[in-house]
Amino acid sequence: MKSDNVKKGIEQAPHRSLFNALGLTPEEMKRPLVGIVSSYNEIVPGHMNIDKIVEAVKLGVAMAGGTPREFPAIAVCDGIAMGHVGMKYSLVTRDLIADSTECMAMAHQFDALVMIPNCDKNVPGLLMAAARLNIPTVFVSGGPMLAGHVNGKKSSLSSMFEAVGSHAAGLMTEEEVCEFENNVCPTCGSCSGMYTANSMNCLTEVLGMGLKGNGTIPAVYSERIRLAKHAGMKVMELLEKNIRPKDIMTEKAFMNALTVDMALGCSTNSMLHLPAIAHEAGVNLNLDIANELSAKTPNLCHLAPAGHTYIEELNEAGGVYAVMNELNKKGLIYTDIMTATGKTVGENIEGCINKNPEVIRPIDNPYSETGGIAVLKGNLAPDSCVVKRSAVVPEMMVHEGPARVFECEEDAITAIRGGKINAGDVVVIRYEGPKGGPGMREMLNPTSAIAGMGLGASVALITDGRFSGASRGASIGHVSPEAAVGGPIALVEEGDIIKINIPANTINVDVSDEELEARKAKWQPKDASHITGYLARYRELVTSANTGAILKTPR
Repeated sequence: MKSDNVKKGIEQAPHRSLFNALGLTPEEMKRPLVGIVSSYNEIVPGHMNIDKIVEAVKLGVAMAGGTPREFPAIAVCDGIAMGHVGMKYSLVTRDLIADSTECMAMAHQFDALVMIPNCDKNVPGLLMAAARLNIPTVFVSGGPMLAGHVNGKKSSLSSMFEAVGSHAAGLMTEEEVCEFENNVCPTCGSCSGMYTANSMNCLTEVLGMGLKGNGTIPAVYSERIRLAKHAGMKVMELLEKNIRPKDIMTEKAFMNALTVDMALGCSTNSMLHLPAIAHEAGVNLNLDIANELSAKTPNLCHLAPAGHTYIEELNEAGGVYAVMNELNKKGLIYTDIMTATGKTVGENIEGCINKNPEVIRPIDNPYSETGGIAVLKGNLAPDSCVVKRSAVVPEMMVHEGPARVFECEEDAITAIRGGKINAGDVVVIRYEGPKGGPGMREMLNPTSAIAGMGLGASVALITDGRFSGASRGASIGHVSPEAAVGGPIALVEEGDIIKINIPANTINVDVSDEELEARKAKWQPKDASHITGYLARYRELVTSANTGAILKTPR
């Protein structure tokens, strides 16, 4: 066992003395040492229940003959961080989480790990760590929040942000906003739509790193406690069989994840996180393949914000495995690959039927014949940008209009709420990319303001930043190269005509190559001398969004 490095032999007597200080018995020291990576904290609603999950996991590990030892991982609530400087500190935590988990696992020589994440960057950060460490690992998330209820209708965080936009437009009273405020987030858990946290927890199941129900069993259900106990037991089986993350997170597993991503209509942030996780697993995940997979993968789910169903209903309909089983009817899933259940994908999904064709459309009656995310390219985004196609209204699938250019998110929000954006406009927010932000802020406030003011069917938004999974509409993000490195988005001028064609996967600014070259010759990078601390280090190391905004590694 790996932990023998800190437990066995006369030279390890000092180490054992420290285990004695922890209260461990000789019997416990003879067992495998299993790290329980707890993301519990008291500031994130998706994490406030994780202490219960941790205790259940520990019990499962102990029941199966292991010695569980808990250590922490940080997590940021993107909703609380939204719309101010705090959002610069969201994406950047993904790498802090991966690095700190690597440090703890290697320093203490754990034999196996159970990862307990829940929210946006916390899930991919721990998946990156799992791939990097490559010791037997199982994931069990904290689970999704139940949907709220406002005026007799189910609701969620995205409707809360849009209510603020409606109030700014004079379409909603302060009392009506208060009704949303008090009712859209009724329980602990990751926010109830197919936002980034739930997208990544569902894709953890698809990748094979979580057990059935990991992404969909609500946080408040006792079934999640049972799932946690089974996760603790299962990691001991993986240790015995020596099944490791890189045995599970193979190229085929990532193809499955992209395919199910398209069927579920996941957050566009998955297009940042999947390449970053794949990189750690030694898999080159080129996003050019996304459109190829989308072209043959039907979109089966319209979960909030794209529709009016929520994660709890996906769970009741059969969950992620039922979606995979539908896709497998057309041979779209690799079924011969290993998972953390100790079984293959095919064995896992066999018999997992679709219990509600209104929530999970049958494969022969999809919402659309193509997937929920599209990757666009053109002279505005030579390296790519992404859009959640399943959340775009039909009339905005092809759009052209004048650019309304803003150098930061705050300026755009002021203009939108001030009534200065008109139907047909294309809002461009730049210098918000991985380097330019730095930190690549989410743009839920401006997209919600556009939707709340009734402009969602007539105004597009383009940014080198990114979007919350709660965003909807023609919200096109991850424009690469970004403005901070002189990408074409930095050269767009007020009034330039921007042409968007989502079905054709193109995005262009109607300006000649010669004019763009002339503008580029005059362009100067923004002064970044005021950026300090971790953000300054991050800015120096981070790469482009189209590569997953991974950090450069010295060779």
